[in-house]
Amino acid sequence: MPTIQFRHEHLEAMIAHAREAAPAECCGLVGGFSGSEARSLYTLRNVSAEPEVRYEAAPEDLFTAQRLMRERGEELLAIYHSHPRATDPTPSETDIRQAFYPSATYLIIGLGGGGPVVRAFNISEREHRWNPVEYEIVDE
Repeated sequence: MPTIQFRHEHLEAMIAHAREAAPAECCGLVGGFSGSEARSLYTLRNVSAEPEVRYEAAPEDLFTAQRLMRERGEELLAIYHSHPRATDPTPSETDIRQAFYPSATYLIIGLGGGGPVVRAFNISEREHRWNPVEYEIVDE
């Protein structure tokens, strides 16, 4: 799987979304090209019954984001969400169980320390495991 390249503004926007949603978890999608070049962020509403400890994207937001990606010729590169109290975020059991897009990279934003921490993972719901992966920050 290729390393995803984000612009600095992408990470700043994801972190801002996480801070805005706290103490609830935020969620969103990253669309892009060539399996690695991030282009667009799609913020989604978290409609989970327990938003402080899990996320569930609003179905209509998810549908709209996927339609926009298709119209723009983008593919789903990553899914992001936050763990507002985590200092070193890693996938929870729920994250692993609900990792329905095995080709996507999963980004988790931790807000529990002195500053935000963004970690990336490949998650296999079928194999019930996760592996940390690297991402790059590039500025155009």
